[in-house]
Amino acid sequence: MDLTENLKNTIDGMDYTSMLKKWRNSPVGSPMFQGESGDYFAEVMKKKREEVGNAEHIKASKNIGWEG
Repeated sequence: MDLTENLKNTIDGMDYTSMLKKWRNSPVGSPMFQGESGDYFAEVMKKKREEVGNAEHIKASKNIGWEG
Protein backbone atom coordinates (compact mmCIF):
# COMPACT_ATOMS: atom_id res chain seq x y z
CA MET A 1 0.00 0.00 0.00
CA ASP A 2 1.25 3.46 -0.82
CA LEU A 3 2.14 5.59 2.17
CA THR A 4 -0.04 8.66 1.69
CA GLU A 5 0.25 11.67 3.97
CA ASN A 6 -3.18 10.83 5.41
CA LEU A 7 -2.16 7.24 6.19
CA LYS A 8 1.13 8.42 7.68
CA ASN A 9 -0.76 10.82 9.96
CA THR A 10 -3.11 8.01 10.98
CA ILE A 11 -0.21 5.71 11.88
CA ASP A 12 1.63 8.50 13.70
CA GLY A 13 -1.51 9.28 15.72
CA MET A 14 -2.01 5.73 16.98
CA ASP A 15 -0.85 4.80 20.44
CA TYR A 16 1.17 1.64 20.97
CA THR A 17 -1.77 -0.42 22.22
CA SER A 18 -3.85 0.46 19.16
CA MET A 19 -0.98 -0.44 16.87
CA LEU A 20 -0.42 -3.77 18.62
CA LYS A 21 -4.11 -4.61 18.41
CA LYS A 22 -4.19 -3.82 14.68
CA TRP A 23 -0.96 -5.80 14.13
CA ARG A 24 -2.35 -8.87 15.88
CA ASN A 25 -5.91 -8.85 14.63
CA SER A 26 -5.74 -7.73 11.01
CA PRO A 27 -6.25 -10.46 8.44
CA VAL A 28 -3.21 -12.02 6.81
CA GLY A 29 -2.22 -9.99 3.77
CA SER A 30 -3.83 -6.77 5.00
CA PRO A 31 -2.79 -3.92 2.69
CA MET A 32 -1.84 -1.82 5.73
CA PHE A 33 1.14 -4.12 6.29
CA GLN A 34 2.31 -4.33 2.68
CA GLY A 35 4.83 -2.15 0.86
CA GLU A 36 5.63 1.36 2.03
CA SER A 37 2.81 1.52 4.57
CA GLY A 38 3.85 -1.81 6.10
CA ASP A 39 7.46 -0.71 6.42
CA TYR A 40 6.41 2.58 7.99
CA PHE A 41 3.92 0.93 10.36
CA ALA A 42 6.59 -1.52 11.59
CA GLU A 43 9.13 1.29 12.06
CA VAL A 44 6.74 3.47 14.06
CA MET A 45 5.46 0.55 16.11
CA LYS A 46 9.01 -0.48 17.02
CA LYS A 47 9.82 3.07 18.12
CA LYS A 48 6.65 3.33 20.22
CA ARG A 49 7.34 -0.08 21.78
CA GLU A 50 10.76 1.14 22.87
CA GLU A 51 9.19 4.30 24.29
CA VAL A 52 6.57 2.48 26.40
CA GLY A 53 9.03 -0.09 27.74
CA ASN A 54 8.69 -3.78 28.45
CA ALA A 55 6.23 -3.56 31.37
CA GLU A 56 3.74 -1.50 29.35
CA HIS A 57 4.19 -3.78 26.34
CA ILE A 58 3.31 -6.82 28.46
CA LYS A 59 0.32 -5.02 29.96
CA ALA A 60 -0.96 -4.02 26.51
CA SER A 61 -0.36 -7.50 25.16
CA LYS A 62 -2.35 -9.12 27.97
CA ASN A 63 -5.18 -6.58 27.64
CA ILE A 64 -5.49 -7.18 23.91
CA GLY A 65 -5.23 -10.94 23.99
CA TRP A 66 -5.37 -12.80 20.72
CA GLU A 67 -8.30 -13.20 18.35
CA GLY A 68 -7.73 -16.28 16.34
